[in-house]
Amino acid sequence: MRGLLRWPLLLLLLQPWETQLQLAGPRCSSGPLDLVFVIDSSRSVRPFEFETMRQFLVGLLRSLDVGPNATRVGVIQYSSQVQSVFPLRAFSRREDMERAIRAVVPLAQGTMTGLAIQYAMNVAFSVAEGARPPEAHVPRVAVIVTDGRPQDRVAEVAAQARARGIEIYAVGVQRADVGSLRAMASPPLNEHVFLVESFDLIQEFGRQFQGRLCTLDLCTEGDHGCEHQCVSMPGSYFCRCQAGFVLQQEQRSCRAIDHCSFGNHSCQHDCVSIYGGPQCRCREGYDLLPDGRSCQARDLCNGVDHGCEFQCVSEGFSYRCVCPEGRQLQADGKSCSRCREGHVDLVLLVDGSKSVRPQNFELVKRFVNQIVDFLDVSPEGTRVGLVQFSSRVRTEFPLGRYGTAAEVKQAVLAVEYMERGTMTGLALRHMVEHSFSEAQGARPRALNVPRVGLVFTDGRSQDNISVWAARAKEEGIVMYAVGVGKAVEEELREIASEPAELHVSYSPDFSTMTHLLENLKGSICPEEGIGAGTELRSPCECESLVEFQGRTLGALESLSQKLAQLTARLEDLENQLATQK
Repeated sequence: MRGLLRWPLLLLLLQPWETQLQLAGPRCSSGPLDLVFVIDSSRSVRPFEFETMRQFLVGLLRSLDVGPNATRVGVIQYSSQVQSVFPLRAFSRREDMERAIRAVVPLAQGTMTGLAIQYAMNVAFSVAEGARPPEAHVPRVAVIVTDGRPQDRVAEVAAQARARGIEIYAVGVQRADVGSLRAMASPPLNEHVFLVESFDLIQEFGRQFQGRLCTLDLCTEGDHGCEHQCVSMPGSYFCRCQAGFVLQQEQRSCRAIDHCSFGNHSCQHDCVSIYGGPQCRCREGYDLLPDGRSCQARDLCNGVDHGCEFQCVSEGFSYRCVCPEGRQLQADGKSCSRCREGHVDLVLLVDGSKSVRPQNFELVKRFVNQIVDFLDVSPEGTRVGLVQFSSRVRTEFPLGRYGTAAEVKQAVLAVEYMERGTMTGLALRHMVEHSFSEAQGARPRALNVPRVGLVFTDGRSQDNISVWAARAKEEGIVMYAVGVGKAVEEELREIASEPAELHVSYSPDFSTMTHLLENLKGSICPEEGIGAGTELRSPCECESLVEFQGRTLGALESLSQKLAQLTARLEDLENQLATQK
């Protein structure tokens, strides 16, 4: 019975405060405002104190000019969680707001004030919840009322909220931590931090807060002269600069912060101060390295259209063109001499699967044409055929179709990308059964013209390659395998002739595969290959057999020398590694 009598008495005691605040003066009509109350309803707030805070809110509402085009009000309560009592868009009538406030049930848990500020910033003041958009320039005000110390961090999230244009008033009651209030509130702190001894004295804040809301906004009424931003405060204002700028001595204009003047930029060459911090810049002829500070001499071969037919070598502020072994640089300083006359039937198998991608397929075609540039293309010299494969195989042009390098290169550029899968085994079968047939332009075996197959791929085959890779070599076709990107080394070695080190080439990227040309030169240029200087005569003649034997032994000796050099190089590298350990 005693408990039942306590609440009517409480309401009777609170009535003068509510009436006093309501009759304190005319309603505030300072203009549109988005106002959110953030109320502490943790377990440390006693029922009597929460009722006092509830009546404080109701009384304060009655002093405001509430409406969709005037002051919009939202209320959230928090403890260990955050609960929206009603958002800014919910009510346009004061009576509905009061009814919702009177129905609030305290959460009575912990005190997660930082979480509440985060919710207010991201949710309560969002356009979806009823806040007017930033371009409307309607002030956003948050009033945080708490009686204790936050159980989470508030300084960082409050700073973020203020940076988004939310003006924060921090009201502490009784046990509130002053340091936390100051960390939350907007500047100047003496205008935004309030500490009252008890909940029944909170009406003093209500009167002061009402006075501040109704004070003239000198930033909109007067000629403030601020270059960037004007911040209004009761009876006054101050200027503020955008991020990356500082206020000048006259407190009106702003200047960019010279970050380079701090002396901690670590730039190797020059420092340039930009919005957000210092930026390093290199002098002419140098490029900035990925660390953002160091500089290295520019590789002109990558930065200019050098026009070198084979390879460009950067030399400081200049560059020079070089040719592969066995070819001479021409008078123009860019092109290279052709391979000496010889007889080769060359078939190129080009991967046109979807993993290659259109832009890389264009690089592949350009790479093929660089190979053609090495060759003495003619009906009597080198003949070139091109096959593209994906899920199917298509002869783009056979060995006997074109008699000049220009014709071959034009045909290569006209090839259309197939996409789909990667049936390398099917492509090898097509090459063995069709590409080197006399019907496709290959010269008869009796003429002893070397047959060379070059497979270009960027990934793993979707069918078996073993049978037709072996069959190609059994047919006397010298096989070379060129892999790019995700090409599988085991497959490349299985496709290629022995020794694999001389017949397998690999590049991790399409844009850098031009270095493979040097590795392929031994097979493409007839003077480096088996067919150099071959005359078209009967292989049964004794002289032909002797000549063939001599060429074969010479080629084997050359391969042995190269293998010995490679072995010596590997031993040298192993010794260096052992020394470093």
